[in-house]
Amino acid sequence: QVQLVESGGGLVQPGGSLTLSCAASRSISSIYIMGWYRQAPGKSRELVASITSGGSANYADSVAGRFTISRDNAKNTVSLQMNSLKPEDTAVYYCCAGVLGRPNWGQGTQVTVSS
Repeated sequence: QVQLVESGGGLVQPGGSLTLSCAASRSISSIYIMGWYRQAPGKSRELVASITSGGSANYADSVAGRFTISRDNAKNTVSLQMNSLKPEDTAVYYCCAGVLGRPNWGQGTQVTVSS
């Protein structure tokens, strides 16, 4: 099991940028896949981006080319760089780690894109 703490959310204008960070309570080097999900009001949680321990990344079509996921196994962190933000990116963003076949979730951080 691993505890995850997200940070970096906030209010940003359309077209702006934010970087989310996820700090893990232990080494993540053995965790094969980690990712970011988001949940907007009235909608189900959806995968935004994921990254393997080898650095292979995968993105939802809606964020490809605008968001970049990265992980630092030495610092036990996963980050999500978000550029060209749109109002439809507004959601609570959750960090997730797959451990022994089960998802471990952080508490989430709110991202609001509005003028």
